[in-house]
Formats: sequence, C-alpha cells, structure tokens
Amino acid sequence: MIIETSRFGQLDVDDRRFIAFKQGILGFPEQKRYALVQTGSNSGFYWLQAVDRPDLAFIVCDPRLFVTDYRAPIKAEELASIGLDSPDDAQVFVIVNKVDDMLTGNLQGPLVINVQVRTGRQLVLSDKRYSTRHPLMRLPKSEAVCQSA
Repeated sequence: MIIETSRFGQLDVDDRRFIAFKQGILGFPEQKRYALVQTGSNSGFYWLQAVDRPDLAFIVCDPRLFVTDYRAPIKAEELASIGLDSPDDAQVFVIVNKVDDMLTGNLQGPLVINVQVRTGRQLVLSDKRYSTRHPLMRLPKSEAVCQSA
C-alpha cells in the first residue's frame, strides 16, 4: 500500500507492517492506523508512521537494546485487548525522543504489539523506576538525527 509521509514522500509499505491501535497513541487518539517503517537494514530504530496523517511519525525501538532488564508489567486485560495470552508473545517498543545530544525512551508508555494480528496498545505504567525520558544513548557530535513528531 502506498502511504504519504512528510519526511519521505510516498512510501510503498508491505501490508504486514501495518499496526492498528484501537485507542490511538497518547495525545493522538484519533490516529488508529500506523505503519512500522525500518530506518535501515542494520538499525534497531523504526519510524511508526501514521497512515492517515503524513506529518505524524514517531521514532521507536525495542527498549531492551539499551535497558536489557526492561520488562513492561502487562496486565491480563491489557494483553487480552490486543489478542494475547502471554506477555512473552508481545513485541514491545518505546517512543524515542532527541533531547540535546541524547536519545531518550519513554519507558513509562511502552507500545505493546501483537505481531500476529498487528494490533497494539500503549500502556501507561505507574512504576516509578521508569521515566518518560530514560537516557538510551548519547549521539556523536557530528551525527544528525531526525526528531520524532
């Protein structure tokens, strides 16, 4: 399917890369359909591009690339809402932001995805050991990084 993006123009996205968020993502409840677009063949970062809004995209990654012991405490009803029985079957991403020369991840608001049926849900964790701006990595001074929406 061809989608319009403000960053990359038209993109031809494989149907298996679309994810439906029935409740949307925090701050954007009306945007339900997203495409997961890989940023590079060896990159752990992806663009989560809104299908119906070309100017809305988030950079996401698997938080365990940077926080190896990260585990989102997912309740049974949250799993059931996306068609899963076990948290081990979920793919978890976090939204990444650039703050000065640091990439941070929102570990309090993970995106939990059922990759089999391509549905997702954003959780809001009350666990205070996680923050919305958890440092992931410092950027080299010369590297340019796109900011998420």
